[in-house]
Amino acid sequence: MTARIVLLVTSPRLPAGLLTSAAWDAVRSAPVLAGAESELTRAVRAAGADVGVVAEGATQALLDAASAHGGAVWLAGPAGDETLARELGLRLAREPGLAELELMYGSWDPPGARLLDAVEVMDRLASPGGDPWKRAQTHRTLAGFLLEECYEAYDAISADDTDALREELGDVLLQVLLHARLAENLPEGESWTVDDVAGTLVDKMVRRNPHVFSGAPAGSIEEIEANWERIKRAEKTRDSVLDGIALSQPALSLAAKILDRAGRVGLAVPPPLAESQVDPEARLGASLLATVAAARQAGIDPEAALRRATLAYAEAVRAAERATPDHPA
Repeated sequence: MTARIVLLVTSPRLPAGLLTSAAWDAVRSAPVLAGAESELTRAVRAAGADVGVVAEGATQALLDAASAHGGAVWLAGPAGDETLARELGLRLAREPGLAELELMYGSWDPPGARLLDAVEVMDRLASPGGDPWKRAQTHRTLAGFLLEECYEAYDAISADDTDALREELGDVLLQVLLHARLAENLPEGESWTVDDVAGTLVDKMVRRNPHVFSGAPAGSIEEIEANWERIKRAEKTRDSVLDGIALSQPALSLAAKILDRAGRVGLAVPPPLAESQVDPEARLGASLLATVAAARQAGIDPEAALRRATLAYAEAVRAAERATPDHPA
């Protein structure tokens, strides 16, 4: 009977010892070797398996153990030990009678596992000995970067560039992770972590989607949106329908949001008349607000409309520059 060598690969992002039943059967039925001590070697040894550490000559050690016992298991390190796998595979390709080689996954990354890596990397960057620039930041100094990254993600969406969107969302995530890591340094009673951010989000999503998590009837999209708003109002004590609107957003979208909120509750508050204003800035502001109100009545997003017209104008400017070679850049 041909000896069997199992290369056991596990996820470094899961607790050591959280293995499949097939993996446990493998480590309990044959000698187990590894390149270094780790949480995994200690967990397997604690479960009663014989685990040896081989600093050099791992290929020959595996072949010798498999020949003596009919099989052997190699506990791969966090990076998968590809060099050993390649060396062992070439050896067995030349001498196939020595043993059969099997790759076994004892555990694998769950969805979102790389988020754990991102948290770990950010922790190192923002800890003593990490990146001085990141350690020197505050929520306030980072505020502009958060807006900038969101705008760049918006640009990628507008351009239908999904590859760029993937990268830009990573930059947005970086801002979230950095803010959360800095919040760990706040005074006791004020500090919070990225897990608090995620936990708050999970709780909110479960509460506001009872048609998914609590067996409530789904209804139409409009009914789901109305239910979301009802639950949101019950969660937050607010004195005005306008509470919660992001006041730092661009003025055009801010005007549209305020008009929309007022319209939802049936408040017919007419915008100020431009001709009744006493100074040019106020008259222009009232005129722009009236334009936003007209756009809302027509079902047009004024922010998107102005963006579209502005980008078209920018292209016209570039065309004029190309037609005038001597024009200074």
